[in-house]
Amino acid sequence: MQVSDVADRYDKRLRPSDYEDAATNGVQVGPLDGDVERVAFAVDAAVATVEEAVEWGADLLVVHHGVVWGGLDAVTGREYDRVRPLVDAECALYAAHLPLDGHSELGNAAQLADALGVESRAPFGAHAGEHLGVRGTLTEPTAADDLASTLETELDTGDQPVQTLDFGPDELSEVAILTGSGADWLREAESAGVDALVTGEAKGKLYHEAREAGISVFLGGHYATETFGVRALQSVADEWGVETAFLSHPTSL
Repeated sequence: MQVSDVADRYDKRLRPSDYEDAATNGVQVGPLDGDVERVAFAVDAAVATVEEAVEWGADLLVVHHGVVWGGLDAVTGREYDRVRPLVDAECALYAAHLPLDGHSELGNAAQLADALGVESRAPFGAHAGEHLGVRGTLTEPTAADDLASTLETELDTGDQPVQTLDFGPDELSEVAILTGSGADWLREAESAGVDALVTGEAKGKLYHEAREAGISVFLGGHYATETFGVRALQSVADEWGVETAFLSHPTSL
């Protein structure tokens, strides 16, 4: 199997061309004709994960956050530090950003919904004709403290607590999930009539918007809520007979 084969298989599942994205989705660093026997997976293509992938002997590193965002003006400084080890080791880099947020099975939101037992799902988080999250019904009504505890168990938060804006009803049933930076979809959550929004990080306006809407918001951290998608891609690769490894670098953010 070559890098191009892996990319084609993932592209068929994730439909990157259907998403309007600031990131370049797909192979960001070659070689396309490189043989693939070992694939590493990480949330971020940072120096730490790139160097660990190379040290492990990966032929390909698959990430959610890559190194190309709206094109590169120059490969210098931090970009050079991230790209050079890949080039030197002939390790390719494949990135899936919004397509991995929005996929109905492999996506970050869908996988987190699985972990929380969310049923009767519908798309959530409209973005340029696609959706980046899901909403649905918890298996049973749950208090905010209990949902926060479940999230702390399921998420790799780096031992940080899940921050909660407890403005919803005493028992939460309907939830919306949009991982990472999903605070901007609070108004859609309000329109959908959900009790809670689960996301990664907040913006200053979120506190008053959530309070006025009567919605509880759970902030699990950008990194922590976005490990699910790349782990799902790893499970897919496991079925192809290649050796895989997940590189954990929690940020506590």
